[in-house]
Amino acid sequence: MQAVVLAAGEGTRLRPLTEDKPKGMVEVDGKPILTHCFEQLVDLGAEELLVVVGYKKEVIISHYDDEFQGVPITYAHQREQKGLAHALLTVEEHIDGDFMLMLGDNIFEANLQDVLNRQREDRADAAFLVEEVPWEEASRYGVCDTNKYGEIVDVVEKPEDPPSNLVMTGFYTFTPAILHACHLVQPSNRGEYEISDAVDLLIKSGRTIDAIRMDGWRMDVGYPEDRDRAEELLGDVEGSADEAATADSAE
Repeated sequence: MQAVVLAAGEGTRLRPLTEDKPKGMVEVDGKPILTHCFEQLVDLGAEELLVVVGYKKEVIISHYDDEFQGVPITYAHQREQKGLAHALLTVEEHIDGDFMLMLGDNIFEANLQDVLNRQREDRADAAFLVEEVPWEEASRYGVCDTNKYGEIVDVVEKPEDPPSNLVMTGFYTFTPAILHACHLVQPSNRGEYEISDAVDLLIKSGRTIDAIRMDGWRMDVGYPEDRDRAEELLGDVEGSADEAATADSAE
């Protein structure tokens, strides 16, 4: 399966960390956010990385060149920041089947493999990793509503009155049907082509989309304090791994 990584963002809220580099190249725990993303996608079996670049794209391209851990990288340039659906269409010509999609400013320590397994088992048109957030924070995200079978029946981007506190996290699997939906999306009130609107079109056309609740954590690195918190969380993970290794050697 191919993996699409959206990494065109400027990261204005991360200033001054992004004055000379794109958001995905901000280091967390000693390596760029994109390296964390790529490592996880390769572990999940990605056979090709399709990376959408934009702001200071040369920093990303010169750092990774044309492969990562033996997996080829193909770049596409999003010249204007017009939303995630627009970004996805910049790599449409390179997509040849079902694919993973990850936002290149997120760090996960979560059950990503469950998302792949669910789509394959259910032959769904998409599967999303979702999480519950405090109700007062839900309006900051793409909010999902599900039925009793765990299928997503509605998605609303940053609603003033959220229908639930279940939100999309930034890791998805899709069939190519999402590309057709992206072509039909109209600009939102923010002037962007929203991926949530494309998903809503899939739902209205009768497509099946599964929601997999997150087991673990993820950090959307949007502000400098988010970077600091992600480093703390990763430090906890590494500390736990070291303790387990010490216990095993003692046995």
